[in-house]
Amino acid sequence: MRISWITQSSAPSVVEYGTSAGAYTESATGTSSSYRYLVYKSGQIHHVVIGPLDPNTAYYYRCSSDSTRQFSLKTPPAHLPIKFTVVGDLGQTGWTNSTLQHIAQSNYDMLLLPGDLAYADFVQPLWDSFGRLVEPLASQRPWMVTQGNHEVEKIPIIHSTPFTAYNARWRMPFEESGSTSNLYYSFDVAGVHIIMLGSYTDFDPDSDQFKWLQGDLGNIDRGKTPWIVALIHAPWYNTNTDHQGEPESDLMKQHMEVLLYKARVDIVFAGHVHAYERFTRVYNGQADNCGPIHITIGDGGNREGLAKRYMNPIAGISVFREASFGHGQLEVVNATDAVWTWHRNDDDVSVVSDTVWLRSLSSNPACKS
Repeated sequence: MRISWITQSSAPSVVEYGTSAGAYTESATGTSSSYRYLVYKSGQIHHVVIGPLDPNTAYYYRCSSDSTRQFSLKTPPAHLPIKFTVVGDLGQTGWTNSTLQHIAQSNYDMLLLPGDLAYADFVQPLWDSFGRLVEPLASQRPWMVTQGNHEVEKIPIIHSTPFTAYNARWRMPFEESGSTSNLYYSFDVAGVHIIMLGSYTDFDPDSDQFKWLQGDLGNIDRGKTPWIVALIHAPWYNTNTDHQGEPESDLMKQHMEVLLYKARVDIVFAGHVHAYERFTRVYNGQADNCGPIHITIGDGGNREGLAKRYMNPIAGISVFREASFGHGQLEVVNATDAVWTWHRNDDDVSVVSDTVWLRSLSSNPACKS
C-alpha cells in the first residue's frame, strides 16, 4: 500500500505501522517533493510504500512520526469475494458530502474513480481542500484513480506541463505494471484485473499507451483473474446530450475498443457525463454477448450540476439512465458471478435504483477467444 500525505513544512517521509492501535512494529521510508503552479507552492508531498502486508487485515499507522494523528486502513482480500465502490466526477459540493457519507456506510474494499477528482481547475488550494475532504475515507481504503479533463490544468506558455498537481499528489502504481506514465496502469486485486486508461493522453496505435495496453491485455491470466474491469473518463457509449462528438470518446473508442473486446473485458466504467447510464454488453455500436457492459458513473457530486437531457429515442443498447447524483457498488462474488448496484442520492438518502447480476465472460463458452 502506498500512503500519501502532505505537510506544510519539511518532515520525514516515514510511515510507522502495525496491527495494533498505537503499537508500530514496522516502519518504511519513502520520498517527498513539492511543485509550483503560477504563484502557488505546494506543501511537501510524501509517498511511502508499506509492506508486505497481510490481506484483509486492519493496520494502524502514523505519518512523519506525528503522535497526534493515528490512521487505520484495511487491506483488500486476496481472494474473491471483493466489493468495489465506483464513483466519478466527485468535486467538493454538498452533493459530494452526501455521496461520501453513503460510501462510508457501504463497507467496501477498494474505491475506483474514473477521473475528475477535485475540480480545482487551476485554483491549487482546491486540491488541498479536496485532500482534506476525502481523507477520512481515502486514509482507510485504497483509492485507485485515473485522470479526467479537470486534472489537465495546462495553460499555454504560462504553465505548459499538464497534470502537474494530479501526478504529484495522486501517484498510482504505474511502474509496477510496466507503464511509463501515471496516467495509465493496471493491477490485480483478489480475482479481478483492473485497467486504468488515460483519456487525456495519447491513445492512437503509435502511442505508448496503446502499446502498453496491448502488452497488458496479453499478459492476463484468466485463471488467476477471471474478471477484467477497465476505467476511462470520457465514455465510449453515451445517449446523454452532453459530451457528444468529443475525440477523447470517439477516437479512443475507434482505436482501443477492439483490444478490450478481443480480451473479453467484462465492464468498462466511465465518468465525464454528470449522470448515470448502464448499457447492455456491446461492441461496435451493437449489442454483443461477448462485449463489455459500459457504465457511466460521472454523478459523484461536482459543482457543474447534472446532465439532464438525453437523446430521444433511447438507443436499443442503453438499458437504464437517470440524471441523479450517486455512486455504484460492484460486488464480485466468485469467478462467475457479480452484482452491480447504483445508489442514487435522493433527499440525502442512498437509494438503490438499478441492480443487475453479471456473469463473467471467462465463464461463457461462447466467448472463448
